[in-house]
Amino acid sequence: MQSINQILKKFNPAEDKFISREFQSFGIHIAEQLDDYKHRSLYIKLAKTVHRSILEKALSFVVDSNARNKGALFMWKLKDLKSQNSTPIKSESNLKSTSQKSKLNK
Repeated sequence: MQSINQILKKFNPAEDKFISREFQSFGIHIAEQLDDYKHRSLYIKLAKTVHRSILEKALSFVVDSNARNKGALFMWKLKDLKSQNSTPIKSESNLKSTSQKSKLNK
């Protein structure tokens, strides 16, 4: 994975005139890794809105796989990682408080 410093060193404003932000560069990087240049605008939008660590995990999963349709696998893994992060983990104290509330409601 390239660091921001490496990306900015390779950035040429005359040649890359349509890429002005770092998230755009990362979106293009994802499209190139997945061989899905047709959907580069989707990957740019994802790079802007989704947390970078989630995108990097999904990308590393897909690059390591031997899939025919890497774009679809990337979107599936992204959905999977988002759902894992959104489900709250119940702690013991949280479980006790919910059981006490249910006893009070009865």
